[in-house]
Amino acid sequence: MRRPVARNLTVLAVSAAVVSVGAAAPPAAQHRPASPKTPVAAGYGGAVASVDRDASAAGIEVLRKGGNAVDAAVATAAALGVTEPYSAGIGGGGYFVYYDAKSRTVHTIDGRETAPLTADETLFTENGKPLAFADAVTSGLAVGTPGTPATWQTALDKWGSRKLATVLEPAERLARGGFTVDATFRSQTAANEQRFRYFPDTAELFLPGGELPVVGSTFKNPDLARTYKELGRKGVDTLYHGELGEDVVATVDKPPVDPDSGWNARPGDLSAKDLAAYEAELRAPTRTTYRGLDVYSIAPSSSGGTTVGEALNILERTDLSKASEARYLHRFIEASRIAFADRGRWVGDPAFEDVPAKELLSQRYADSRACLIRDDAVLTSPLAPGDPRHPAPCADGGTAAPTTYEGENTTHLTVADKWGNVVAYTLTIEQTGGSGITVPGRGFLLNNELTDFSFAPADPAVHDPNLPGPGKRPRSSIAPTIVLDRHHEPVVAVGSPGGATIITTVLQTLTGFLDRGLPLVDAIAAPRASQRNADRTELEPGLYDSGVRAELEALGHAFKPNPEIGAATGVQRLPDGRWLAAAEKVRRGGGSAMVVRPAR
Repeated sequence: MRRPVARNLTVLAVSAAVVSVGAAAPPAAQHRPASPKTPVAAGYGGAVASVDRDASAAGIEVLRKGGNAVDAAVATAAALGVTEPYSAGIGGGGYFVYYDAKSRTVHTIDGRETAPLTADETLFTENGKPLAFADAVTSGLAVGTPGTPATWQTALDKWGSRKLATVLEPAERLARGGFTVDATFRSQTAANEQRFRYFPDTAELFLPGGELPVVGSTFKNPDLARTYKELGRKGVDTLYHGELGEDVVATVDKPPVDPDSGWNARPGDLSAKDLAAYEAELRAPTRTTYRGLDVYSIAPSSSGGTTVGEALNILERTDLSKASEARYLHRFIEASRIAFADRGRWVGDPAFEDVPAKELLSQRYADSRACLIRDDAVLTSPLAPGDPRHPAPCADGGTAAPTTYEGENTTHLTVADKWGNVVAYTLTIEQTGGSGITVPGRGFLLNNELTDFSFAPADPAVHDPNLPGPGKRPRSSIAPTIVLDRHHEPVVAVGSPGGATIITTVLQTLTGFLDRGLPLVDAIAAPRASQRNADRTELEPGLYDSGVRAELEALGHAFKPNPEIGAATGVQRLPDGRWLAAAEKVRRGGGSAMVVRPAR
């Protein structure tokens, strides 16, 4: 597991099951052994959960100094750009969901990347045929206008209490002083080694001395430290209207590829006009009710909120608390299958598509789809979508749209503060390592988010809402979610990386916690299933190797193994007023949950 270069820790056991951890971000020059990451913590003053110790510590530092949940979320995200550079960073985008304790309302920011203004439906075609994914992903064609810096500034302007320069300080310090390489970072580098070598700047940064980084070594990124310093000093305008943006445009339009590599790094067509036109969009959240609770998430351009919400509505009529494990999983799988069928047909960028989000989230529509589910049989995939505007009970006609591929190595953080504000924030550069292209001298990778578009229609006779277009946002599956009680106070907030598996991970975590009575950390740790309107459902080993698999196969389910699905985090408000932060126990090397004060 990754260990920070330095850490100031307080560790207290508050029960046999819960350990509370408070931490400050590391000074650059100090080196000392650190304790293992802790997946669950409970206490007062605020909480942070992420995949990484250094990132969670950055958020805790900001909370300790009087910052609020928004300030801490940006600090945590910036630190993840240092320690999780293959998952997130200022070269990418994401979706930010915020609960305001004073007004008891939920707000969201769509910080999704956008296609160049010159893009059209042929963006990923050559000679009339779709490009192979491998050819498209490691290219300038794949890079959308980054949305992460605009998201940070928008969140701070609307709800934060600290300046950008202040909340970037822990990450800047971390980039300069370095973090300790763990097995996950090394293995992710190894998986990308060949394409990283195509680009000398990427190889110089992530393959120090021409070799894979050694577990236990200190990884420093002084270029990124300087970039963070510049962002703090000049503001995000340096990206959208200034010198940093000029560097990004030059890199996308003429990828700095090693000519001896033989790699065809297809150029993009990003321009200064694209950067200047970018806005992080303030959107109304999706909302549905479940078991008397209000479930809020992100609206399109992401499909996360509508798809999780539709699936919850489908499951509303089933008492999952009393169901056997097999019946629970059967219903969960079938609800996921149906919701994904509708997602593929109806969800895209609302600036370009007429997305029936309200209808997709109606209980009437969910009931018309839920009646397709039988307890003694399995639906056929790919399942055809329904029509949410004209619900017909148990209708199964129409043409199915297969789920497009999305990279699975995003990252998610969850934060709460002493005032009761909550942030659930998922950010990404798409697949592990993004496009593989580092902006020279800037210390960060560029995204490959545009490959989330459909390269071509699945059926030319049926409209595909996810084809590329000028300035269009590709559809996402990101689903940061905040659940409120009848008093409009937070119950739990969760989210996960994992591409299209994000939706099923969030859905399974919510039902595990709300219906099955699992403690939040155990709901996160439970072995996962992911059905995305495919012929086979993916299962983690804990389910694939269990007896429940045979029970489900007897009904007609088909499965394939997936070693790891998602890497969730969450926070929960406990009845005594404490915050509980929870993260993964094992996935991605385990997560890091911290609180400001383990006790009053």
